[in-house]
Amino acid sequence: MAKLGIKDIAAISGVSPATVSRTLRNPDIVSEETRKKVMKAVEEGGYTPSRFGANLRTQKSGNIIVVMPDITNQVNAGIIRAIEREAQKAGYSILLGDTQGLAEREKHYANMAQSGQADGVLLFTFHMPFNLTKNLPAAKQLPPIVNSCESIPIDGISKVMIDNTAGARTAVEHLLSLGHKRIAAVMGPRDTPSTLERLKGYYSALKEAGIEVDEQLVIRGDYGVDSGMGAMEQLLKLRRRPTAVFCFSDDMAIGAMSVLQENGFHIPQDISIMGFDDIRYARLMTPALTTIHQPLEEIGKACIELLLEQLDGKTDKPRYVELPFSLVVRQSTGPAPVD
Repeated sequence: MAKLGIKDIAAISGVSPATVSRTLRNPDIVSEETRKKVMKAVEEGGYTPSRFGANLRTQKSGNIIVVMPDITNQVNAGIIRAIEREAQKAGYSILLGDTQGLAEREKHYANMAQSGQADGVLLFTFHMPFNLTKNLPAAKQLPPIVNSCESIPIDGISKVMIDNTAGARTAVEHLLSLGHKRIAAVMGPRDTPSTLERLKGYYSALKEAGIEVDEQLVIRGDYGVDSGMGAMEQLLKLRRRPTAVFCFSDDMAIGAMSVLQENGFHIPQDISIMGFDDIRYARLMTPALTTIHQPLEEIGKACIELLLEQLDGKTDKPRYVELPFSLVVRQSTGPAPVD
């Protein structure tokens, strides 16, 4: 028996072909009664929606490219989950572009968008992979695009960010409130905006407290666990060790904690550890990690919402969304040890 077409499904269901299309593309926007009637007809008739045909009619791919430097990172993973969920609700598929920090990969995914293989781009790097003419507004040269987490220094594109500087300042102020004065900082990659912003917050908090920065206590990392371990090993070799360590990511904080525990130090009695991100493993550590909470789910959701505004033609003006962070105090920080 021949499979039914969309008009046949509409006739059986007693609804219009447009309603059938809406039900198949975005079932959440139709009533439960309508959805049940349409889906019953689809199942009984063996109808298979043709995405290719729909693409030809709308001249859209139905895809969104998400460009990230490392999709395995726990921060990025939390954002991706929200993006994929919200995109599917709107009838879009996600193409994940794991660049591994390589510029040529960023260019590759930009070319995919320009060639029509994707309708929009979510960009989580601080490099602009599209070639722009200086004398023209960026928005007129780009596909629908939203930048998040690492801010691209270009006006005219929508962004979703948190205040990294204020977040880092809050972290250091928490340690200062516990009586710590020798506070180390384990940075992320030196050239990333998030690292530079968090470093600014670290310096600012110490300056306001009247504490001179000891550059021996500022160690470069890469946001990964191994760099946190390496940084802690460096700090333990100092004649005057820090009493607290602020790591610019939870992964680095977890690495630092493992080195301390392997060397017989007690956390926080000997050294307090502070993270940034609030990944899901932070609360499961022993002791549980004090950190700055980034609203990862909300970041992903806000990115999709801004992109859909552009894809649906609701706006051509860039928007900046700043989401709130919060201090989460757990057991890895405590009063400074008495000399």
